Amino acid sequence: MVRTKWNPAILMMVILFLLSGCSPKQPKANGKLFIIGGGNKSLAMMRELVDLSGIKNSGYMFILPMASAEPDSSIIWTRHDFDSTGVTVMPAFNFKKGEVPPADKLDSLRKARLIFIGGGDQERFMDIVRNTPVMDAIMEAWHNGAVISGTSAGAAVMSRKMITGNQMKHPGLESRYPTIEESNMQITGGMGFLQNAIVDQHFIKRQRLNRLISVSIENPEEVCIGIDESTAIITDGKEAEVTGNNQVIVIRNPLKEKKVNNGLIGTEGLQLSVYLPGQKFSLE
Repeated sequence: MVRTKWNPAILMMVILFLLSGCSPKQPKANGKLFIIGGGNKSLAMMRELVDLSGIKNSGYMFILPMASAEPDSSIIWTRHDFDSTGVTVMPAFNFKKGEVPPADKLDSLRKARLIFIGGGDQERFMDIVRNTPVMDAIMEAWHNGAVISGTSAGAAVMSRKMITGNQMKHPGLESRYPTIEESNMQITGGMGFLQNAIVDQHFIKRQRLNRLISVSIENPEEVCIGIDESTAIITDGKEAEVTGNNQVIVIRNPLKEKKVNNGLIGTEGLQLSVYLPGQKFSLE
C-alpha cells in the first residue's frame, strides 16, 4: 500500500477550509431601541421611529399599555401619536398579571416589527411582564430585529437596572429629589435591553439631576442616561444617537469612588456630558 505524504502547509489549508464550511451560523443581530424621554412627541420624531422599523413597507406595530393605570386610554393616545405617520395596523393588548396570556396575542407580539411601551408606572409594567411569556415574546421580537420603543415609564424599563422613581428615605417626595443620599433611590430589574446603562426620563424638564447623580455614585459600572421630554435616543447596543427637540445628559463614574458622611454620599471625577440632537455617544 502506497501512503501519500501531505505537505504540512497544504494540510493546514484543507483543515481551515473544512472548518470554515462547518462553522455554526452567527445569531441574528438584535433590533434597535428608540427610547423617548416622555412629553410631547413631534410628528418628525414619530416618522423617524416608523421609518426605522420599516413598518410602512411591511409588518405592523404592537402597543403595550400596561404601565398606565388607564390602559385603554393609553392605547387611544398612542394610536393618536402615530395617526399622521401613515401607520394603519396597530394592534394592542392589555396583558394582566397572573392571567395566562392568549396564545394569539403572544404570537402577534412575537412577530411585530415595532413594539411600543406606553407611559405610566414602570414598576406596574415590570410587575406584569417580568419572567413571563410576555417578556419572552418581546425579547424574541427584539432578537429577530424588531424596534423596541417606549416613552416615559416605557423608557425606564429599557435597562437591566431600572429606576423606579421611589425614594426609600423620603417616600412621598417623588415629584422632586432635593438630596444626594445613600440608599435612597430604589433600583429594581428592568427589561435588560441595555445591559450597562440606566435610563432616566423627563430629565431636564423635571430637574432630576440629583436623582441620576445618586444612581451613578451607587452604580458606578453603569452609564447613566437622562433623556429630556420630546427627545429620544436611538441605539443598536453599542452607541446612541440623540434625536428630537432637547438634550440628553450622560453621567459616568470612572473612578468608582463612593464616600459617605452622615448618610450623604460623594465622589470625585464624575463625567457629565450634555448631548444635542444629532450627536452620538458610546454606551460602553
